[in-house]
Amino acid sequence: MTTGVRRRMGVEERRRQLIGVALELFSHRAPEDVSIDEIAAAAGISRPLVYHYFPGKQSLYEAALRRAADELAARFEEPHEGPLGARLLRVMGRFFAFVDEHGPGFSALMRGGPAVPAGADCSRAVSPTNAMIDEVRQAAYEQILAHLGVTDPPARLELVVRSWVSLAESTALLWLDGRRIPRAELERQLVHDFAALAAVSAAYDEEMAGILLRMLADEPADGPLGDLVGRLGMLMPKVPAQRRR
Repeated sequence: MTTGVRRRMGVEERRRQLIGVALELFSHRAPEDVSIDEIAAAAGISRPLVYHYFPGKQSLYEAALRRAADELAARFEEPHEGPLGARLLRVMGRFFAFVDEHGPGFSALMRGGPAVPAGADCSRAVSPTNAMIDEVRQAAYEQILAHLGVTDPPARLELVVRSWVSLAESTALLWLDGRRIPRAELERQLVHDFAALAAVSAAYDEEMAGILLRMLADEPADGPLGDLVGRLGMLMPKVPAQRRR
């Protein structure tokens, strides 16, 4: 027969529990709409006990964002096996799964956190969140370079990869506003966007042309990048005979 006695948690275990509870609440509602009382109730503890572990909602919110940022950065990790297009597609699948599961939290993370109350120190409230998302962007950037096998990227490649990471962010934020395009289509489109950015840059630079050719060398016709080539081929009109002379 069980006694129903609640097990006492250690300090770190309780902090992890509160961060998990807060992240779950912040993932489904705007941070400013979540109260400390709700967090305490969801964790099964009193309001004063929440303040024992965190000085306020802002510090708990930042801790929850820290966990979210770490998880989001991990979504870009992928074994370096198989065609690049398939790898990027799996990465985008995990990225959008996170966005889908943590919509409001993802929006707050990408936009710099919740609204800052009047009279608050804006630099202290926003900077930690900005630093977190910069870490996510840098982790994604480094992962993509590793997949390309490049350790010292030329300026044009750095521009391509960082632009693509920003495009993935903005696409996800726009998608959350109504989810009007099927998620799977956007995941594939973003893989195509990466190839398109690289192709445009390759048209201006021989080094980028070499990187692009290596990207496409092992791509199967039925893979994401092969699919892009096929789709573009269908769109290109036949050049009139007189223009080929």
